[in-house]
Amino acid sequence: MNTFEVTILGSGSALPTLKKRPTSQLVQYSNKYLLIDCGEGTQVQLRKAKVSYIKISHIFISHLHGDHYFGLVGLISSMHLLGRVADLYLYAPAELKEIINLQLRASNTQLRFNLVFTELASKETELIYENKDLEVHTIPLKHKILTNGFLIKETPRPRKIKAEKLKFYEVPHYKIDGIKFGEDFVTSEGETVPNEKFTFPPEKARSYAFCSDTAYREKIIPIIKGATMLYHETTFLERDSALAKKTFHSTAKQAGSIAKQSEVGKLLIGHFSARYTENDNTQFIAEVKQEFQNVEIAEELQTFEVG
Repeated sequence: MNTFEVTILGSGSALPTLKKRPTSQLVQYSNKYLLIDCGEGTQVQLRKAKVSYIKISHIFISHLHGDHYFGLVGLISSMHLLGRVADLYLYAPAELKEIINLQLRASNTQLRFNLVFTELASKETELIYENKDLEVHTIPLKHKILTNGFLIKETPRPRKIKAEKLKFYEVPHYKIDGIKFGEDFVTSEGETVPNEKFTFPPEKARSYAFCSDTAYREKIIPIIKGATMLYHETTFLERDSALAKKTFHSTAKQAGSIAKQSEVGKLLIGHFSARYTENDNTQFIAEVKQEFQNVEIAEELQTFEVG
């Protein structure tokens, strides 16, 4: 089974603290590295995690509040200095392209590699990236400005073949791929043999849902339903729920409610307001557990396996 892991680089909110950096996460799937958000300090955290900048191929920016992208131009500059030549793919609100180009132009930096932008503007979920192993879909969130989470999921897994049945029914080789993906088989006599005769159910496709800054939003539930692991912001405790509503953020209990309704396997929580201390972590967990039990703090530089 391919490696599918998430490393937390930053789990704080707008104001960095001595313990928490702004939001950034690294997703590794097999030998592919995807970066989600890039707050200040991301480069240092990547160094601590012993991950080469050059390995990162795709960067997904949830929205254009500074704690989610102010580290990006520095990271791009470092990639340039390290001799990167491979294209770098960026998925973000349209204005980011102008911001980056302005900063590069002001510093007279001519990158050795191409920045390939995909502009995110839709308020509906959309497929923005896919390869033979993975798909990435947007999760439209509810915040002060256009904001997306990201659902990273494996492509449908092939069903497992019963070799003896293929032999018994004399299935031609060119038909096997179709059977692996659920097709029935029609014999030379015209008999339709159902797929279940030839296959076992496939391994369940794993998925990771990242929900950054957002007010409580039940509309995301159908998109993230059954995700193997969900990261959902918990900027505030329930005692500050009025402030959460005013600033379009979520409380720990609300994140637990989303996880419960979405029937996810595991919940990670983060994006804690700087008003809280490490001593409040137990209270965040306790409030989530009023709704959902399998929860952990997204501790920085900790790696979580997806499935």
